[in-house]
Amino acid sequence: MELLLLLLGGLLVLFGFIGSFLPIVPGLPISLLGILIMQWTLAPFSSAFIWGWTFAIILFSILDNFIPAWANQKIGGTRYGLWGTLIGMLLGLAFPPLGFLIGPLLGAFIGELIGGQNQQQALRSAWGSFIGFMAATGIKVIAALLLMWYYGRELIAWASNFF
Repeated sequence: MELLLLLLGGLLVLFGFIGSFLPIVPGLPISLLGILIMQWTLAPFSSAFIWGWTFAIILFSILDNFIPAWANQKIGGTRYGLWGTLIGMLLGLAFPPLGFLIGPLLGAFIGELIGGQNQQQALRSAWGSFIGFMAATGIKVIAALLLMWYYGRELIAWASNFF
């Protein structure tokens, strides 16, 4: 049973990492759930570690919503650009890996044009939305990689007891 729980936890951490790239999937909370399953199974982490990561994931989730909007607003963009970024990212997933980069930028540009911006302002706003979106995604990916590393380290330590 312990092995099944650890495999489930590992799958959740892996899925959480993949989900950190996608705006719809709550990747970090899923990764934390995998860490919690390991904690309930083996108890390798301190309570400060668990609470610290819980607080960090709540903070990162809040920032994930504010960073793109803040960057978009700083550049002078509108909510059309922000929505265009999200739609472009989703459509870009159909064309990996370039679609992941080009989709949000193109979506923000088209969104700003729809919102009534001229081409120069739309491009500038699109760039701001894109930079904000990529910064927020980068934070989530780094956090998910760290959680995956902690999980893997503890899993290897546990498995070394058998060999």
